Formats: sequence, C-alpha cells, structure tokens
Amino acid sequence: MPGIDECLLEAMLLPGALGAGVADWTSGLALGAIGQSPGGDHEATAAETAELARTAAEHPGFGAAAEEGSAVGPPVEDLIITTRTAYHVLCFVETAFDSSVFLHLWLDRQDGNLALARLRLRDLAERLVL
Repeated sequence: MPGIDECLLEAMLLPGALGAGVADWTSGLALGAIGQSPGGDHEATAAETAELARTAAEHPGFGAAAEEGSAVGPPVEDLIITTRTAYHVLCFVETAFDSSVFLHLWLDRQDGNLALARLRLRDLAERLVL
C-alpha cells in the first residue's frame, strides 16, 4: 500500500502526466506534490483546487445531502475539468477516518488518456495510506 510519495510517483507514470498532488480540501493544504504545477506553485494549486473540491463536496446537489443514507465514503467520487490543452482529475480519497483528502492529476490533453487516468487514479486513491 503506497504512501503519498509512492502514490504521486505512480501517478506520474501515466501517459501525459504533467503533475500530481495530494491535498486536503477543507484547509487547502498541499500534502505532497510532484512534477509541474499549472500555476507554477504547488501550494497555490492545492489551495485553488481545494476550493473546487470543497464546492463540489458541500453542494447539496453533488454532496452527501444528495445521496443521504447511501454508502459511506467521500461525498463526491471525482471531478474532471477539461481545458483546451489539459485535463485535471480530482479524485476524492476514502479513509477509515473522516477524510477530506483528494488526489489531483494534471494531464496533457494530447498525450493523456482521460479514461485510463481516471481508473488508475481511483486505484491509487483506494490503496493510498495516509
């Protein structure tokens, strides 16, 4: 079971991977990062993507309120943001404690495979040890 560093190294092996990070969506704190960052600063990227993650997780239509009584786990499975040149995949991590952690993978749109990245990121999130 990989820790944060091993998880990020595995994420960077995906075709088209430009950068990856692990962050807390409640505080915006970067727990780990590797490769490039969309804005050039991993801490700023973690804080900005945490805003997106928090909005999705806390929105009544997407979060736990929409599926009250359903399976335990993160309120949202993942977010995919598509730009003209890249994909951003935010994958929420399920843990034994009340987790607010997510993985962020930044993929080159031309070289990356979004479907493969999403599947592998979900696998990494399930195996990640915090």
